[in-house]
Amino acid sequence: MKVRKFSLVVACIGATLLASCGKSGGGMPNFGDNEFAVRTIASSNAALQTTYPATIKGIQDVEVRPKVSGFITKVLVHEGQTVAAGQVLFTIDSETYAAAVRQAKAAVSTAKAQLSTAKLTMDNNKKLYDKAIIGQYEYTSSANSYATAQAQLAQAEAALAAAREQLAWCSVKSPAAGVVGSLPFKAGALVSASGQALTTVSDVSTVEVFFSVSESELLALSKTNGSTQAAIASFPELKLKLADGSIYNHPGKVVKMSGVLDATTGSVSLIAHFANPDKLLKSGGAGTIIVPSVDQGAIQIPQEACSQIQNKTFVYVVTKDNKVKYTEITINPQNDGQTYIVTSGLHVGDRIVTKGITKLTDGMEIVPITEQRYEQKIDEAAKLAESQGNAHDFAATMSGKKK
Repeated sequence: MKVRKFSLVVACIGATLLASCGKSGGGMPNFGDNEFAVRTIASSNAALQTTYPATIKGIQDVEVRPKVSGFITKVLVHEGQTVAAGQVLFTIDSETYAAAVRQAKAAVSTAKAQLSTAKLTMDNNKKLYDKAIIGQYEYTSSANSYATAQAQLAQAEAALAAAREQLAWCSVKSPAAGVVGSLPFKAGALVSASGQALTTVSDVSTVEVFFSVSESELLALSKTNGSTQAAIASFPELKLKLADGSIYNHPGKVVKMSGVLDATTGSVSLIAHFANPDKLLKSGGAGTIIVPSVDQGAIQIPQEACSQIQNKTFVYVVTKDNKVKYTEITINPQNDGQTYIVTSGLHVGDRIVTKGITKLTDGMEIVPITEQRYEQKIDEAAKLAESQGNAHDFAATMSGKKK
């Protein structure tokens, strides 16, 4: 009997709770069927970003080529290694060039001996000529032979210097400080001065980032700033988006532009410098240049207030009699993913519906409410739904239907 009375009490309590929770209309916020969030258009300064595809190069990319032909005997570096200017990167078989040096040395010795003999002959003939023992012809001939011997010695010494230089070229050195690129040749490969480069050494302490702007953009910048050089100087600090989507943590600055317009693309190349102290950026890489700017007095609206149909953008403008008008607008293609900047179709003081536009039809009369009030109603609905769920759970538990 007591159990039955307890069950009746629980049932009454549960019914009371459910009834109290249901007074607001079945758990939904107390929206009228035609209540919509409305915003009055105002102007503000809008931050814009213009993006351009870009390529990355070291501030100095130097191809390393052998000056002599031969087989590579040693590869002394690895890809990605940082090297100093003058550091030996490869060695080429030097036996042939060492033999050429020995041969050139022998030629120098021969030329020196011939020069010594020619001098003795000339000196002796000079004495004989002074005593009128020989004629002018014999003396002049000996003097000419001496001059010829001098020239032959100089020629032999030049050949020796060239042979020594070629021997030195068997040690292929880095022409600049930087980072070693790919190494297509291994020990044993036959290389020559006219063939493929052995590698590339890139100075990436600072990198050059190349990107292109259209002729119209360049003209607009030049007209605004008075000259091309002034336009370069006026460029804001640039950002670089890397291939993984992250933003590089050092800003860049435009330093120069190409002097010729590309007739094929109608664009001109700009070059920006980015510091690269951590060597994160690699020569040959790609990224996206981001150029920030500010649109003063812009009209910004939330993207959720817009609908897109066949590449056209529409909003619902609220008239004075609170009827909505389906209105086409134009927008700046650059956006932050949350808002659009309106370039035509709306004016300061206009009112637009910002939420729930899928429920609207052109000419429909609505009751405007503020966006803040709209959010409050959403919160009220969520709290009401939660309290209803708790009441149902309590009643079910107390009645023994939920364990």
